Amino acid sequence: MTSTALEARGLGKRYGRRRAPALRDCSFRLPAGAVCALVGPNGAGKSTLLALAAGLTPPTEGTVRVLGTDPATARTGVAYVAQDKPLHPQLTVAETLRMGHELNPDRWDADAAERVVEGGTLDPAARVRTLSGGQRTRVALALALGKRPELLLLDEPMADLDPLARHQLMGTLMADAAERGTTVVMSSHILSELEGACDHLLLVDGGRVRLGGDIDDILAAHTLVTGPVAGLAPHTVVESRTTGRQLTALVRHDGPVDPTTWHTMVPSLEELLLAHLRSPEAPALLTPSADGTVTA
Repeated sequence: MTSTALEARGLGKRYGRRRAPALRDCSFRLPAGAVCALVGPNGAGKSTLLALAAGLTPPTEGTVRVLGTDPATARTGVAYVAQDKPLHPQLTVAETLRMGHELNPDRWDADAAERVVEGGTLDPAARVRTLSGGQRTRVALALALGKRPELLLLDEPMADLDPLARHQLMGTLMADAAERGTTVVMSSHILSELEGACDHLLLVDGGRVRLGGDIDDILAAHTLVTGPVAGLAPHTVVESRTTGRQLTALVRHDGPVDPTTWHTMVPSLEELLLAHLRSPEAPALLTPSADGTVTA
């Protein structure tokens, strides 16, 4: 197995000449075995990035490599669950799982697929077209896990599920990934859900990768500070607000922040992401684990 599950170099994608590119100049790498949160606002390019990695659309510029090769060659080792959970509506749940087995005869894990379906008390004889959105999500995730992929790509996988089902399925996904060493890239708007499950981060905004790398490294590079209005040089201010003579700011610190002048706190992942999303002019940061400009 390669040490890098997903790597992009100068990756870009444009749909139509008159539209702004969905992705542009994206370079990053994702180590094998990572569980990566893919976050960003609607229209940022997250779904496009996942579709490129899944080999469903070619890049306009740059390259993307999956499991050490091109996406088409890597397809047998990749499972992709799209937002709309495309399934054959006329098939039953049981027939859908049997189809998954027939398409992946050398890899299929029937127990893993059936555990996901049984967790939702689905009738195996029910046709897909009669299922609710949450039930279709379970079937799509069952197909993905049953394939035993090396790389699992999930585009808003839990959006149709109630909070309890989301919690249960997230636990199933993470346990399976840990047991098999599966690399997971998961897009979601539920930041608190990602914080406890993921160890890597890709923040995409405006078609570019703004933050990338090990979450602990990214958090360690930032500090929440409160203190006097002036005097934060040489640190990079990501976002700040002033109340009277007091400044509260998220900074990317260059060396230690003076504790005698500033009250400091480690930001939560949600605080850090929201600050960067509110400050699109803040410089990008790729930690060494995600630096796609060099070969790992």
